[in-house]
Amino acid sequence: MRRPSVRRMTALVAAALLLPALAACGSDDKDAEGEGGGSSLVIYSGRNEKLVKPLLDKLEKAVGTKVEVRYGESAELAAQILEEGDRTKAGLFFSQDAGALGALSREGVLQKLPTATLDKVDAAYRGSEGDWVGLSGRVRVIAYNPDKVTEAEVPDSVFDVVEPEWKGKVGFAPTNASFQAFVTGMRVLKGDDVTRKWLEDLKANGAKTYAHNLATLDAVEAGEVELGLVNHYYWYERVAEKGEDKVNSKLHFLPGKDPGALINVAGAGILKESGQSATAQKAVDYLLSKEAQTYFADTTKEYPLAAGVTTTVEGLPPFDSLESPDIDLGKLESLQETLAMLQDVGLV
Repeated sequence: MRRPSVRRMTALVAAALLLPALAACGSDDKDAEGEGGGSSLVIYSGRNEKLVKPLLDKLEKAVGTKVEVRYGESAELAAQILEEGDRTKAGLFFSQDAGALGALSREGVLQKLPTATLDKVDAAYRGSEGDWVGLSGRVRVIAYNPDKVTEAEVPDSVFDVVEPEWKGKVGFAPTNASFQAFVTGMRVLKGDDVTRKWLEDLKANGAKTYAHNLATLDAVEAGEVELGLVNHYYWYERVAEKGEDKVNSKLHFLPGKDPGALINVAGAGILKESGQSATAQKAVDYLLSKEAQTYFADTTKEYPLAAGVTTTVEGLPPFDSLESPDIDLGKLESLQETLAMLQDVGLV
């Protein structure tokens, strides 16, 4: 495995240190081949354990071997993989977002995936180097309180939420990985100067900060704020749990390829030097199977990305109807610059 440059490694580790501490699940560190020389698989998962453990339990049966999972933040796990180098225990990296996969791709530590695997997913949602593939998608939206504002009044651009009429009426989660990926996307699309100005205006306009997307959605429903910047699936999960008549918020999907309508993906990449390539490949193919893609669609309320699988979630707009900006998702890897900007502005 090629060693990353000192500058890049330092930057990634510094970014990771700004995120919550790594949580481990499964057995302690052991050789991925196992005591009996079998082909066990170690997965470093940036996806939340509560969301994906049932799926990974099924994956273990599907690949026919022992699977060990280490959970943590995606950026933190990517930094750990680079720090471990060819000593890494990880055979498969299951990332919450494309940025962490892009960081590993740039350092050349991911293995090229077979064309048959890549072709299951639209080129927009896989790595340009062919070494990672998206598994599920989520779109940024504006949640709003219908008792406070009508959908017609909700801005059609995220740039408009900093207008004076929304002073003190907008909620967001600046320490949340999905918000940081969105800000990174804005930097890629519009440049650092425009993005910094928007963040400064957001703060100056009295936008209220929350710990995560669910807390932001809670604030919208409680009337603490009128608008909330979140991912779509949190609302649909809440509706599935409580019923739409018990949920005092609605979603506005932004038109016109606005940066606020970014589609980010969870995805997977195989580590080159792990010695687990064959088993990891089976895992990737399972995660793109109809069973796994249906899990993402029905259970986590995300968009399945493999061709031939569609969502069955009531009221969720078809994936091909979303007006998301055109962006190379691998370029979301510049998280450390985003974190530095958020710190400079005083939002983290």
